[in-house]
Amino acid sequence: MTFDTLIRNGTVVTATDTYRADVGIRDGKIASVGSELPMEGARRVVDAANLMVMPGGIDVHTHLDMPFGGTTSADDFETGTRAAAWGGTTTLIDFAIQYHGQTLHHAFDTWMKKADGKATIDYAFHCIVTELDEERAKEMKQLAAEGVSSFKLFMAYPGVFMLDDATIFRAMSVAADVGAFICMHAENGGAIDVIVKRALAEGKRAPKYHALTRPTTAEGEATGRAIALAEMAGAPVYIVHLSCNEALGRVREARERGLPVYAETCPQYLFLSIENFDAPGFEGAKYVFTPPLREKWHQEKLWNALTRDDLQVVSTDHCPFCFKEQKELGKDDFTKIPNGGPGVENRMSLVYTGGVQTGRFSPNRFVQVVSTAPAKLFGLYPRKGTIAVGSDADIVLFDPEAEETISAKTHHMRVDYSMFEGIRVKGVARKVLSRGEVILERGNFLGKPGRGEFLKRRTHGSL
Repeated sequence: MTFDTLIRNGTVVTATDTYRADVGIRDGKIASVGSELPMEGARRVVDAANLMVMPGGIDVHTHLDMPFGGTTSADDFETGTRAAAWGGTTTLIDFAIQYHGQTLHHAFDTWMKKADGKATIDYAFHCIVTELDEERAKEMKQLAAEGVSSFKLFMAYPGVFMLDDATIFRAMSVAADVGAFICMHAENGGAIDVIVKRALAEGKRAPKYHALTRPTTAEGEATGRAIALAEMAGAPVYIVHLSCNEALGRVREARERGLPVYAETCPQYLFLSIENFDAPGFEGAKYVFTPPLREKWHQEKLWNALTRDDLQVVSTDHCPFCFKEQKELGKDDFTKIPNGGPGVENRMSLVYTGGVQTGRFSPNRFVQVVSTAPAKLFGLYPRKGTIAVGSDADIVLFDPEAEETISAKTHHMRVDYSMFEGIRVKGVARKVLSRGEVILERGNFLGKPGRGEFLKRRTHGSL
């Protein structure tokens, strides 16, 4: 038996097991996992001594090349996927937006063109639904059959993305019929809109009012309502970017009742807090994203939820806007600050540092929340998300002892600041393979634009 690449002397870490083994790769797939696999004939031998051999990370929530707030997110599919790979992520699921008056297929085709010839790692799409008549409902079913098996709905941003409860219920009913998965942005957008207008009328325009006008109660209420609508429709639901204990409580209660309710959180809610808005001048604009940062005590609640599986996934909601020229569009009005932040490169090191190095959970649980659970929930497993014969050879050689300080001076995202500036992480991706091809090695990125493949996904899978 010969291999294109043989990874030797490493410690394989999956969501369930940790063991010493070699990994043989042939034709972009994992061909063998075992002890002392033969080196003869292997075109490339990689020594993984003292390294963890893990499945590549899967980030199921990014916004690349996305128009928003009068500008466009700073990372496109070339720079964004490259930055993701630097951090150990080998698959992204981005969002194709159906704007008012457009078909869902138009949205999908538009985002496919954005990625074509640029993506350096594999990618897939959710489709954001902003209108749902009978024809669009048929399109949901068609897209699910064509490999776009998840749809995002908004309870926030009136007049732009927000749907009423009846439309949400119809969309969930369609999803239930075809096994598709609904991703829900859960905030009470109507109430928030009233609070925001009051703040502006009172002259409250600084960045911190973005957070102060979006209370945790609004997220908790909408999360509970989304779960209730999903229960009535008989559909699973996935709460995106959960940020606070109120929303977490609604998810926990539903899961205790056995409902197919899942949720993600993001590194910003695990490491940052509303105190970041106290930065001098307009610096607080760097932390304007939605849901907003919360009081610091929510962080430990979210970490505990990841440990207990009340939260299943950590994604990034990567939506970067440069501080200069883009964030500064809202210099005199927090509602005009482009809404989003950068993080796709830092996710895995931050979660490993805060989760494993602190003793909150095991390396296996780490692999589960950054790779295996996303793959299972979004129809990619076992092609992605594990180290097993027949799976794609998306592999990260991860050094649990390596330390780095996060900084905009050294990151690879196309944005002029870091939300996590100065945070010291322990646990770093040293070598990254995508479908058997080494795309990151010894501090050099070797992947080429356009090598990333679009992934047709199966329908929703359970954990």
